Amino acid sequence: MRGRFIAVVGPSGVGKDSVMEALAEAEPHLMLARRVITRGSEAGGEAFDGVTEAEFAALQAAGAFALAWQAHGLRYGIPVSVEAQLAAGSDVMANLSRGVLVEAQVRFERCIVLALSADREVLRARLMARGRETPEQIETRLERADFALPSGVEAHVLDNSGALDETVAAARAILYPSSGNRWIS
Repeated sequence: MRGRFIAVVGPSGVGKDSVMEALAEAEPHLMLARRVITRGSEAGGEAFDGVTEAEFAALQAAGAFALAWQAHGLRYGIPVSVEAQLAAGSDVMANLSRGVLVEAQVRFERCIVLALSADREVLRARLMARGRETPEQIETRLERADFALPSGVEAHVLDNSGALDETVAAARAILYPSSGNRWIS
């Protein structure tokens, strides 16, 4: 059976990468898509491939991305190699922008959306702790935190204001109910 593409969305600082990494550790059929980003690799956070704007443009022109978008002054791409992982039966999870969800649902036959949320003060504290943005950039990101999903996109909404293990348990119950590894549509 073909795997599912699981899109994880939510505002900056909501803990998408932490939730995704914990889910991947807990579920053997779940692979994490390694994004390509026009950001220096020393920036920290998720594991990603940092490239220049010119390198990104060349990769995109060569058809190297299944999905690509721009946000917060950076460009992001999901490598087309995720198609092979899905075809082999693995679920593939990726951190996406809300703005590319409709395209993801068109591109991937079995696409599930997990929308993470958290209280505004939790988001602010997490963004400050990671140290990648200026206070002005943090406020801009917080202003975007309440934006709705695109019309027609259905998502499983999970609050990640509290303990990571609670969010991961809730996500596992959605993705792999009761049996622990049973696949759902």
